[in-house]
Amino acid sequence: MTQFVDWDLAAATAGALGKSGPRVTYDEAAAVVADLRRLTDEAAGHVAAYTGLTSRVDHPPVRVVDRRDWAQVNIEGLRTVIAPLIGKLTGDRAPNPIADAIGSRVTAVQAGGVLAYLSGRVLGQYEVFSGEHGRLLLVAPNIVEVERKLGADPRDFRLWVALHEVTHRTQFTAVPWMRGYFLEQVQAFVDASQSGEEPLAERLRRAVGTLSDAVRDPESRSSVLDLVQTPAQKEVLDRLTALMTLLEGHAEFVMDGVGPEVIPSVETIRARFNRRREAGNPLEKAVRRLLGVDVKMRQYAEGRKFVHGAVERLGMAGFNKIFESPATLPRVDELGDPDAWVRRVGLQAGEGVGGQGGSEGPGTDATSESGPASRPDGD
Repeated sequence: MTQFVDWDLAAATAGALGKSGPRVTYDEAAAVVADLRRLTDEAAGHVAAYTGLTSRVDHPPVRVVDRRDWAQVNIEGLRTVIAPLIGKLTGDRAPNPIADAIGSRVTAVQAGGVLAYLSGRVLGQYEVFSGEHGRLLLVAPNIVEVERKLGADPRDFRLWVALHEVTHRTQFTAVPWMRGYFLEQVQAFVDASQSGEEPLAERLRRAVGTLSDAVRDPESRSSVLDLVQTPAQKEVLDRLTALMTLLEGHAEFVMDGVGPEVIPSVETIRARFNRRREAGNPLEKAVRRLLGVDVKMRQYAEGRKFVHGAVERLGMAGFNKIFESPATLPRVDELGDPDAWVRRVGLQAGEGVGGQGGSEGPGTDATSESGPASRPDGD
């Protein structure tokens, strides 16, 4: 079967190109790992109480990783998902062995470079492709580096990050259909690529290759997604965009809702973090735009505004009905109009109001469970 990416080479490239972490002693590193694990457990209690969503699976402990490990985990996840899809699209036809070998290595170096760039910026991630339910990752070097640059209280900043990532884990493990729905949409996105004239593998290789163009031309407005989409894929992408904007906004809403109660310096952290997120030299901004990181930044703001509006109208328990089924998820055109979503799903203002946690919404012990998400620091 054709190999779109030489995954081993991609991992080696990501490890070689990734920037080094902040200077810490062995004892300091061990203390950071222990602290992140403890704060993740603390965050889980806060998230469950605030949202009314209860995980329906016994999840493994958070995995605290360095930058190289983060890249390796993501390569393993991508390899698990992409390899079967490429095989399906190519019909397992044997390619020209020389062309395939060269192409897979070129793509590996390009993909490894992308992961090296991201590995120095991602603070945490719920990696949805791994295992039966996914796994939660916290990137210790990045968390320590950012908290130092922000001058933030370490305990407060680490708990703040943990609240966001634990909310994502809760979404995927408290809403029974969420992970399957997300993976189905990824499958549909790839399947829709068959409607184009150019093979998917070639379009993906061309898309990854445009990263070098962005480096040479910081004014470029292209993105990887713009280069790989067919018209059919745009329909699927609308559903994925709506889902990911909801999940990102929900996580932001929760961390901002819980934060003032348990993180004394949360207002300072948020203000400094947002300023840092918006900063960056023109080259970094171009790469972020090409990789879709800027899209994620907008998802944070747009999604938080939607969730705030929906909770304001319905209360938390009423809002949690958004997780009843894929049909109750917001559509792209509803993200800026919570009232339109409320009308479409047949809810009424004030329905389900009963405190922040609620007690009968999907994801509580009475009913349900909830995409891959990562929090870049915007550096």
